[in-house]
Amino acid sequence: MALEVLVLRGLGLGDLLTAVPALRALRRAFPGGRITLAAPAVYRELMARTGAVDDLVDVSGPGPVPYDGPDVAVNLHGRGPRSVGALRRTRPGRLLSHEVDGGPPWREAVHEVRRWCDLLEWYGLPADPGDLSLGTSDLRGPVVVHPGAASPARRWPSGRFALVAAALRRTGADVVVTGGPAETALAREVAGLAGLPAASVLAGRTGPAGLADLVGGARLVVCGDTGVAHLAAAYRTPSVVLFGPTSPALWGPPVGGPHVTLWAGRTGDPHAAAPDPGLLEIETPEVVDAALELLKVRA
Repeated sequence: MALEVLVLRGLGLGDLLTAVPALRALRRAFPGGRITLAAPAVYRELMARTGAVDDLVDVSGPGPVPYDGPDVAVNLHGRGPRSVGALRRTRPGRLLSHEVDGGPPWREAVHEVRRWCDLLEWYGLPADPGDLSLGTSDLRGPVVVHPGAASPARRWPSGRFALVAAALRRTGADVVVTGGPAETALAREVAGLAGLPAASVLAGRTGPAGLADLVGGARLVVCGDTGVAHLAAAYRTPSVVLFGPTSPALWGPPVGGPHVTLWAGRTGDPHAAAPDPGLLEIETPEVVDAALELLKVRA
């Protein structure tokens, strides 16, 4: 009977993509095992593309987890009592987690990808933080402008995104505006201000797998510190990523890739109800220049 491995990561798109190297490390460590990921069901198709996940159980947040008796449970969700407790209630043969049962201490100042690779290496399971790839962009698709983010603190103003979209359209590029279902109004606002046709608004029309396909074929992505930035990293699609309250050293794309990170150098509350002051220090011409330079280099 195959060894059963349960992994908890009940979070959003960017969070899941930062855990891909750790998931692949588990696949290498347990080549004959069955790996079940506890995560939101909407990401089932996308996570199957990693080659590291056999099944997915629908979990949002730290639990509860509808699973019983895994041989190994791995906490890639966090270190708090809720996620640890949820995995303990599945009655695992062994629990791998920060700060419990001899697990490693939690470190704040570490990149999110590295955090989970380090956790597994603590337990003797080698992991490669660079193992992020879902494919390679063919650079023949549209320019993707993604103005949304999970919290207002990480949302650059829509009017500035519109100016960037308009500037990119003037180069002759096809520009589309993406977002989740709750970001449709924001995407329409950006497209309207930029003078883009209604058909350019793809927000709410793609789903995670469709969005991944779009980013994977794009010429360029312009976005904030959000899940789409991690998709661009996964496909090595050129991107301009705007950081505000959080340093790109903690959540940014791999160094040396076709990516430009813009950050004013100040940190703040990533869950604040208004755009971070540091994010607002990033001016429109700086973003336009970075985007045009990437388009020129990749051409």
